[in-house]
Amino acid sequence: MIKTLTNLPRKYKRALLLIFDISAITISIFLSFSIRLGHFYLPSDNSNFLVLIFLALLIAIPIFISFKLYFQVVRYVSFNSIWQLIKAVSLYAVLWGLILFMLALEGIPRSVILINWLLALTTVCGSRLLARWIFTEFSSYSDNVYQTGVLIYGAGSAGRQLNDSLREAKDYKPIAFIDDSKELYGQSMNGLFIYSQDAIASLIEKYDIKEVLLAIPSLSRPRRAEIIEFLEPYPLAVRSLPGVSDIIKGKVNINDLLEIDIHDLLGRDSVIANKRLLKTNIFNKIVVVTGAGGSIGSELCRQILTLKPKLLILYEHSESSLYQIEQELNSDNTVIPVIGSVTNSQLMKKIFADYKVQTIYHAAAYKHVPLVEQNPSQGILNNAIGTMKTVESAISENVETFVLISTDKAVRPTSVMGASKRIGELVLQAFAKEKNNTCFTIVRFGNVLDSSGSVIPLFRKQIKDGGPVTVTHPNVVRYFMTISEAVELVIQAGAMAKGGEVFVLDMGEPIRIYDLAVKMIQLTGLTVLDEDNPNGDIRIEYSGLRPGEKLYEELLVNGNFENTENKLIMRAEEEMITLNILSDLIDQISEASINSDTKKVYELLKIIVPQFKLTKNKR
Repeated sequence: MIKTLTNLPRKYKRALLLIFDISAITISIFLSFSIRLGHFYLPSDNSNFLVLIFLALLIAIPIFISFKLYFQVVRYVSFNSIWQLIKAVSLYAVLWGLILFMLALEGIPRSVILINWLLALTTVCGSRLLARWIFTEFSSYSDNVYQTGVLIYGAGSAGRQLNDSLREAKDYKPIAFIDDSKELYGQSMNGLFIYSQDAIASLIEKYDIKEVLLAIPSLSRPRRAEIIEFLEPYPLAVRSLPGVSDIIKGKVNINDLLEIDIHDLLGRDSVIANKRLLKTNIFNKIVVVTGAGGSIGSELCRQILTLKPKLLILYEHSESSLYQIEQELNSDNTVIPVIGSVTNSQLMKKIFADYKVQTIYHAAAYKHVPLVEQNPSQGILNNAIGTMKTVESAISENVETFVLISTDKAVRPTSVMGASKRIGELVLQAFAKEKNNTCFTIVRFGNVLDSSGSVIPLFRKQIKDGGPVTVTHPNVVRYFMTISEAVELVIQAGAMAKGGEVFVLDMGEPIRIYDLAVKMIQLTGLTVLDEDNPNGDIRIEYSGLRPGEKLYEELLVNGNFENTENKLIMRAEEEMITLNILSDLIDQISEASINSDTKKVYELLKIIVPQFKLTKNKR
């Protein structure tokens, strides 16, 4: 029956409501007289009862229609809807009573008017609430849909709204609230009891709980990380509610539940940015981002645009990547897309001169270690020679600020990619010592979460496919930072530059990749399949370090650094090569790369970057 009613056309549903309200008003008047007189009331032939009924319907139905009561969707009746019902019924009752006074009909007690108002409120409003309860509680059973039992972590306003949303869905069944506040334990909210963390194990066993939904958007990252760590041993999928701004915009519903944000596993809060530093090299200036379509480059473009540059030039050699970021930004006259390679000096000089460029963020680079290892000449030409040509073009056109995005793999490199990025750093340091009008600086950091080639999307896909999850080595560790945080710090570091500095971002504590894989498996409600747990779900396999990969990364060449005004940005003190020596070596390695003379390339790499020690890892 519920399914039949749900599938009725809207006009039939409105007709049913109208018929019910006519019946409810009529019955309410009968009951009003019966309650007042103390016995079941039957109107006599000479009574005015039919006039009362006619007047009531003549007044009530037009009022109900004007208050749009028949346009409400009953299964989604809210407090606002109930308030509309109360106002409509009250207005009807008042007008009906006034007319009765004016007509001065005989045999009608005055208290009937008040009793009728209360009964009409009860029947009209109660019918909507009862219908909502029936539809929400039993519609899923009518379709024989299995509902996943879930716990809502957080008994605040977000948790309350989430509970309401889940009750309208067919896939999830809220079982209880979990909250950190001891004052709430044992209390009930919206039909669900509130428990402490300690009750989770018993609730899982009793109700076959499959998921925990975190509904505390304002929670700090350290506390969120503690909760996630606490939930890890349980066979639960953990999902998170979006931020407060999304709740305010009315975006909270079952589709807004996200897989647990991998950022939360870092367990630290982002530092508030210095707005003055953010705007220094960008506000009302002409800015170029090379490699604008990459993971870092595209995020740079997004943040730069919010800082209101006069013009933002997207310089990218991949047409598809450039198209995607240009379409995303979609800012008519502020964004200029340019297809071009950083090895094309003439094009860059023309762009820098024509637009009178003031700031360059050089993010263009080949970053995938194994690919560059297999194509060393192209890696050198793009990462090292490309940086050299971009620097020379910037100097020739008097660009004010040049910021190089570097990597922790440039420190004591074991790969061609890392060595090529170290050469790029040396180029900037060398030119910074020369007399020119450009301020050069380098910003070095480790891995960014969810970037192109990151382990995070790879692990997600492997878990979704049922495994195995591949880790290169049980002891491999990496530094991680969110893309948005890294880019924000890059912009601030560039604003602190005086010329030639190597700024290093504080990436926090390094994370063991194996531990990251285990957490991601557990937080999807699955378990690791190994010797200790032969009935697990996902196996972790070791594929071996790839060519050029290290067990761990470093951020400082010699360990010397000093603090800056931002506690997450350090200024490193490192050795450099003078330009007259470096230029000759660059010319040689450029020629060897053009000729694909790999042996010569490796020989020159060891000369330019003495710390370079090529590893030949095998799978």
